[in-house]
Amino acid sequence: MPADSHIFPDIDCDVLIVGSGAAGLSAAVTAAWHGLKVIVVEKDPVFGGATAWSGGWAWVPCNPLARRAGIVEDIEQPRTYLQHELGDQYDPAMIDAFLQAAPRMVAFFEQHTSLQFADGNAIADIHGDTPGAGTGGRSVIAAPFDARNVGKLLKRLRKTMRETSFMGMPIMAGADLTAFLNLTRSLSAAWHVTRRFTRHLFDLAVHGRAMQLVNGVALVARLAKSAEDLGVLLWESAPVTQLLCENNQVHGAIVSTGKGLVRIRARKGVVLAAGGFANDIERRKALFPRTPTGHEHLALPPLGVSGDGLRLGESVGAQINADMASPVAWAPVSQVPHGDGSLGHFPHIIERGKPGIIGVLSNGQRFVNEANGYYDYVKAMVAAAPQGEEVASWLICNHRFQRRYGLGISRPFPVPLTSFIRSGYLKTGNTLEELASACGIDPSGLCATVSDYNRHARNGEDPQFGRGSTPYNRKQGDASQHPNPCVAPIEQGPFYAVKVQPGSFGTFAGLKVNPHAQVLDHAGQAIEGLYAAGGDMASIMGGHYPAGGINIGPALTFGYIAARHIAGVTAFEKEIDHAAHR
Repeated sequence: MPADSHIFPDIDCDVLIVGSGAAGLSAAVTAAWHGLKVIVVEKDPVFGGATAWSGGWAWVPCNPLARRAGIVEDIEQPRTYLQHELGDQYDPAMIDAFLQAAPRMVAFFEQHTSLQFADGNAIADIHGDTPGAGTGGRSVIAAPFDARNVGKLLKRLRKTMRETSFMGMPIMAGADLTAFLNLTRSLSAAWHVTRRFTRHLFDLAVHGRAMQLVNGVALVARLAKSAEDLGVLLWESAPVTQLLCENNQVHGAIVSTGKGLVRIRARKGVVLAAGGFANDIERRKALFPRTPTGHEHLALPPLGVSGDGLRLGESVGAQINADMASPVAWAPVSQVPHGDGSLGHFPHIIERGKPGIIGVLSNGQRFVNEANGYYDYVKAMVAAAPQGEEVASWLICNHRFQRRYGLGISRPFPVPLTSFIRSGYLKTGNTLEELASACGIDPSGLCATVSDYNRHARNGEDPQFGRGSTPYNRKQGDASQHPNPCVAPIEQGPFYAVKVQPGSFGTFAGLKVNPHAQVLDHAGQAIEGLYAAGGDMASIMGGHYPAGGINIGPALTFGYIAARHIAGVTAFEKEIDHAAHR
C-alpha cells in the first residue's frame, strides 16, 4: 500500500465481488443467502456484463427441470461426453465439481431466489456422434421476467444488445423466435407477434425500453433483483484499481468511485468475475491465432470486458492458464454499419443451419458443415482461410431464403432490405458472378461450388459435409423442409451475401482455479481469499465447445461454488437445513 493509504475511507464486508455478469451475481446471491455481507462492484455504468448481451442459455446436465419432465440420465453420460470431447484437456476434478454442483445450483436458485428457469429439453449437444452426447435435457434459460418486478434497479441494468433485438425488443429462442420466423405463415404466429410487438411499443412509449425481459437480460434482472432483496450492495461505475494483499492473503481492494478512491476490506474473500479479456487488444494479439494486431476480431462482449480480472489476479501472483485448444469462444460475426455512423457486431447463430445457405471463402469454396456450432464454423474458417489473406467468409443465399429466414441483421419479410443493401452490409447480385464480383470472391470457384452443392441439395443431401446428419443440425434447420431440414438448393437470383469474420462470445483462457474456485499461484497453491468464476476463470472445457451454454452454465455454477466455499458450507444438505430455519 502507498504511504498515504490512510486517505481512503474504509468499508467492510465479508465478500467483495468484482463484476456483475452471471458469475458475479451468482456468487453474490449465494453468499448473501448464506448470511454474508456482500458488495458487488461493476466497472461499467450498468450491471450485467456480457451476460446481458447473451442468449442466456446455461448447459446444466441432470438439471431439475429435465428430471421433472421425465428426462433422467446418469451423471456418467455427460461425463463420458466431456471425456471424449475434451480429450487431453479433460480435468476430472474440475469436471466432477461442475457436474455435481450444477443441478444443485439450479435447484438452489429455483427454491430460494427470484431466478426461475425455463427448460431447453429439446436442445441437443452440438456433436451428436460423440459418445455420451445428449439429445436434450441439458439446457436451461432464465424464465421471461416482467421488468416491472425489478423496480428502480431496472435503470441500472444493461439493455439487450442492439443488433440482436428488434427495435429494442429481445426475442427468446424457442417458441417466441419460431413465431417471428413464421409471422406470414401462421395465424397463431401472427397473433403472437402482434401481441408481443404491440405491448413492446407501449412499453417503449411509457418506459423508454423493453419491459418483457428474456434471454441474458432476464437472467441478469432476476439475479440482480435477488441480490438486492438479500441486501447485497450494488455499485456501478466502480472499477477496481488494486487488490489488497498481505502475507499472501487477499483481503479486499481499492475501488475507484465518482467520489474518489475507496478501500473495501473483505473479511472472507474476493471473487474475480469481470468477464475475461475479449476486448484486451494486447492479450488478444498474444493469444488469438491469425490476429497479428489484435484488431482482426469482432468481439461481442461490451468494451468494458477487457481483462481487468486477469490483470488483478496476476498482480498477486496468480497463474494464467492459456494452454487450451482455443483461448477464445469463437462466434461468426458480421460488422454492422448503423445509420448513426456507429458500427455494431451481429452474431450469426440462427440462419446458418437453415436450408438454402452456404458459407464460402474468398476462393468460392465451402469449408465446413454450416449447421454445426458457431464455434465450429469459426474454427474451420480460421484453419481454412488462405494464408496471407484476411480470415473471412461469406454466407450466400438467394432472395427466397432471405425473405424467409433473414440473413444476419437483415430481417425476414416484411422488413425492407433497401437500407442494408445501401449501407453495404448486404451484398447482392442478379447472378452468382455478379455477387462474387461485389464480394471479392473468385467467381468461377463460387459458381462451381454452388453447382455441386445444388446437384445434391435437390435430393436433400450434402455428401461433402453431412449437413442435417445430427440432432443438433436438425434442430437448427427447418422441420418443414423435406427430406433434410438443413439442405435446399440455392437457385434463382437475386442472390445475397454477408461477410463474416472471426468474433467471440468471450474467452476461455483465464485464471487457473481449483474445484472450490480458489485462484492458484504458479506453484499450484490456492491464494487465500481469492476466487474466480465466469470469464476470469480458465474454462473447464479446455478451449473446446461441446454444447451451447458452456460459458454461462459453469459461470453460474462456479459463482455458486465459490460463495459456498467462502461461507464454509461443505455439504449441499446445509442449504436445505438452512432453508427450514429461515
